[in-house]
Amino acid sequence: MATILFVVTGADVWTLNDGTAHPTGYWAEEVLVPYRAFTEAGHQVTVATPGAVAPVADRASVPDEATAEAIAAVAELRRPVKLEDTDPADYDAVFYPGGHGPMEDLAVSPESGRLLTRALASGRPLGVVCHGPAALLAARTEDGGSPFAGYRITAFTNDEERQAGLADKAPWLLQDRLVELGVDFAAGEPWAPHVVVDRNLVTGQNPASSAGAAEELLRLLG
Repeated sequence: MATILFVVTGADVWTLNDGTAHPTGYWAEEVLVPYRAFTEAGHQVTVATPGAVAPVADRASVPDEATAEAIAAVAELRRPVKLEDTDPADYDAVFYPGGHGPMEDLAVSPESGRLLTRALASGRPLGVVCHGPAALLAARTEDGGSPFAGYRITAFTNDEERQAGLADKAPWLLQDRLVELGVDFAAGEPWAPHVVVDRNLVTGQNPASSAGAAEELLRLLG
């Protein structure tokens, strides 16, 4: 049995460029699908959030009562550990789901940045999906660069943000910021499953990529 750390946003709003607080959180599919894949494979999941706040799902990602019940059944979401006290060396893999929440908190979290830097350097599987790669913006090497520079990755694209109707309101676009880090950004078709694996790093472009990202992370776990 492996232990897998889910680092989940603690934000319930995303501050838009006009100062408006847009309700958000984590995207339910990006938590539930990998959680089921990992636990059904016999692995143990621990959820960490900034300050150990109980994370909330973006309401737009909970279309029906069945999804709400599935979220309620994940006990780990009700008892997160404190991200600031989390050591990635205690886990066999690390996974970051998305939602717009990471754009608000994990993108500027030095604690999350240090965890990502150490997780990547460890060689253990590291999975990041959709807007989860916003957290990569806070990761730094000792010389101030990005440990992800040169890695081939994917994430929620500018086209998808435009089609979702939020690009004009966003303070910044994730694809643009990741390219500025020096990553090799690989965009797939909007909304279609698209997963990229580079060494121990697995990235998924959008919610539909959650299952594929989980599958690849499980493959790396062996």
